[in-house]
Amino acid sequence: MLNAYHIHEEVKINLVNFNPDDKSQWEGSKESAKKELKKLRKRLANLKQMLYAENKHKVLIVLQAMDAGGKDGTIRSIFKGVNPQGVSVANFKVPTPIELGHDYLWRVHAKTPQTGQIVIFNRSHYEDVLVVRVHELASKKTIDKRYAHIVQFEKMLVDEGTTVLKFFLNISKEEQSNRFLERIEKPEKQWKFNPNDIEERKLWESYMQAYEDAIGKTSTTNAPWFIIPANHNWYRDLIIARIITASLDRLEMHYPNPINNIESYKDLIFDK
Repeated sequence: MLNAYHIHEEVKINLVNFNPDDKSQWEGSKESAKKELKKLRKRLANLKQMLYAENKHKVLIVLQAMDAGGKDGTIRSIFKGVNPQGVSVANFKVPTPIELGHDYLWRVHAKTPQTGQIVIFNRSHYEDVLVVRVHELASKKTIDKRYAHIVQFEKMLVDEGTTVLKFFLNISKEEQSNRFLERIEKPEKQWKFNPNDIEERKLWESYMQAYEDAIGKTSTTNAPWFIIPANHNWYRDLIIARIITASLDRLEMHYPNPINNIESYKDLIFDK
């Protein structure tokens, strides 16, 4: 499962070769997948608690997708029932004047996890080689330099004990149109619709090229990208949950040793 959608280092990416409808890593039904996801949530909850208690490792999860790609839904589904202590979500909108006065990674670095934490980036520093590139807000020379900056930035995080997992939620253009229509037609989802999303949709091919370059040039052994088929929410969530739990398992975490003679404190808990 870790290898099925893993992008290896220095590989040329063509997203046409990645099927957003793929469900090849699950042979059972949608219902059985949901049962499996429920088990994975419990395992994730235990691993996260151990991560927090051990206070040795830190985890950064990066989610990138086109509009309506399912980033919010992924976070809600996978971390449902997980103790929020030690878990946080950060997103990065249009930079403020103060942020623009610093280098483009300044605001991102401040949001990275400390020991014992899982931080999820709902959009990330990759916006500076995606949106910025597509809208030509920086030169090609600048964008090319930023790929190297990002690789070095993530290497530093990994060297300092951070597990970095990056997921591109790969939906088709047709599926995006279905999700936009759903936002328009369902009152409880209308607040999510932004007319600007339609304008961005016109730039689909440019975004695909930008994603291909960003993923291909920044997927490394220690900070890998995974291209996740995301047309089917249940499959997307199952695959990502499996990758996250497997990655946490590999950390071989343990709860801290209890204080000496802990059993002797039993009698002191209750008043006599």
